[in-house]
Amino acid sequence: MIKAQIVPRVFWGASAIVVALLTVTLLMPGRADVAFKAAQAWTIDTFGWFYIASVAVFLVVALILGFGPAGKLKLGPDDAEPDFPYVSWLAMLFAAGMGIGLMYFAVAEPIQHYISPPEVESGTILAAREAMAITFHHYGVHAWAIYALVGLSLAFFTYRKGMPLTLRSGLSPILGKRINGPLGDVIDIFAVCGTVFGIATSLGFGVSQMTSGLAYNYGVPDTTATKVVVILVVMGAATLSVLSGADRGVRRLSELNLMLAVLLMLFVLAVGPTLFLLRALIQNFGLYLDHFVKRTFTLYAYEPRAWMADWTLFYWAWWIAWSPFVGMFIARISRGRTMREFVTGVLFVPTAFTFVWMTVFGNTAIALDLGAASGGIADAVQANLSTALFKFLEYLPAAGFTSTLAIILVGVFFVTSADSGALVIDTLTSGGAEETPRWQRVYWCVLLGVTATLLLVAGGLGGLQAATLMAALPFCFIMLLLAFGLVRQANADLEGITLADEAAPVSERLKRLFVPARRGEIMRQLQQQGEPALRSVYDALQQDMPSECRLDMGDGEVVLTVGTEPERRFVYRLFPRPRPLAAYTALEAPEGRRSVTWTLAAQTNNDPRFRDLTDFSQDQIAGDVLAQLKRWRLG
Repeated sequence: MIKAQIVPRVFWGASAIVVALLTVTLLMPGRADVAFKAAQAWTIDTFGWFYIASVAVFLVVALILGFGPAGKLKLGPDDAEPDFPYVSWLAMLFAAGMGIGLMYFAVAEPIQHYISPPEVESGTILAAREAMAITFHHYGVHAWAIYALVGLSLAFFTYRKGMPLTLRSGLSPILGKRINGPLGDVIDIFAVCGTVFGIATSLGFGVSQMTSGLAYNYGVPDTTATKVVVILVVMGAATLSVLSGADRGVRRLSELNLMLAVLLMLFVLAVGPTLFLLRALIQNFGLYLDHFVKRTFTLYAYEPRAWMADWTLFYWAWWIAWSPFVGMFIARISRGRTMREFVTGVLFVPTAFTFVWMTVFGNTAIALDLGAASGGIADAVQANLSTALFKFLEYLPAAGFTSTLAIILVGVFFVTSADSGALVIDTLTSGGAEETPRWQRVYWCVLLGVTATLLLVAGGLGGLQAATLMAALPFCFIMLLLAFGLVRQANADLEGITLADEAAPVSERLKRLFVPARRGEIMRQLQQQGEPALRSVYDALQQDMPSECRLDMGDGEVVLTVGTEPERRFVYRLFPRPRPLAAYTALEAPEGRRSVTWTLAAQTNNDPRFRDLTDFSQDQIAGDVLAQLKRWRLG
């Protein structure tokens, strides 16, 4: 049986804050709603410029890390292989990243921009064109860059640097040892609370759409009682999924999710104005690229508009608020991929699918509204966003079947958001542990369901959504620090991997090839890079196991020992080692004796092989120690 693995201050601190905010919202739903929304309006109005600038920075940093020299770095040891097949990986990150939003807004958002655009006359062909360009912007690479940055930071520091899978790990280059104290706890508590309330409000959208669909198609009363029953059923399925873990339940549901979504999209593409949609997709993408830089920095500073706060700034704040959850989940399923694979997969593949999805549903809805619907879809969007998708499907063949499929799809999105959210929260509150007792995963799954249920009953979803968006402001600062720490550490790793002879002139490279290193040179490296590297690991271990680790120096070697029991002891030796040069080198002695070169060798007690760390940087040597420690712990 797995013992409880929690960080008490994070686990109980986050639980207490969730309960306290729920209590305030339930006892004073009206006042809390007004107060939260007023604070949200002030935050977006005052710091909208900061959101716009920060998202631009996140995108640039993600692109530089993915497609610059750091792109070759693996999220794990250099010999690591991905945990999941590529298609499964994409399905899981896609389901977690957008999920219910694609179903809820696929018809509603393009129609809303069409009937109320920010710059052009509403209800025109120009408005239709602008509506799709704006929708692409809100669901394009900017949104996924926010997720990618958090996920990349967490995966890098967890799987490459051997740190816990928690948000605080990404700040280690800046905060150092303080991440293990109260400051680190506060950061993780903040991430947990944002994840709980962000998922709860998103689930509120999902259950509203499901019950609206049941009422619209089958006459089931769309009441609070119906919503509660739907939450109980779906959260029960989510609990079963989360008990099976990410590699089975979450993975299989995500794959089912993607398959159902593709089937529904292909059906609409086939029975809708197919040729028009294919043309529109190309033109929408071209317009997106054409306005890319302009929309990235648009704030309407010279002609203030409420539209900006209601749409772009709202979305940027929402994606930032969701980034601890999505980023953590993406990191957990991305071990073994290179940074270039990660950025390509997270930034472009879901974006491309989203563009196709939004074109198929959005452009078809606009075309129908201009034609057969005669404004009926626009009226449905204005009356109730939750029924917009079902009103849209009514104008296509087999409306009963596709509406049922849509309800099922929303339900599966509901389950995948809930189960992946529970896994992420459990990871955060357990200090990054990947194997935890079942009760911990069930606890967070149940709390998510209870939170969504109580907020629906009390009508507090709107106010809590506003509170969640307010939390995006401080987390935006945290994300900038994550970006700085990630760039700094990636550059340090590159310096360690790119050995000195790769940057040296040709003459120096030849010298290193044919002139053997002397023992004195290796001893200097041992003193300047090796000893500080092992000391940094030793100092970190001292915080958790002061009586079980020892660092010994002398006799031309540095030895790190962890553990007191001889049969379970870990010993890491770093020392100069002579190695004969190959017999065919130009340095072979006349009398036939072999010349010797010295290397900086590493060896552990459970692996008799010698690893050549000559010319490794301090960070890279520390990375090798951590990799060997991990193998020892798992072995």
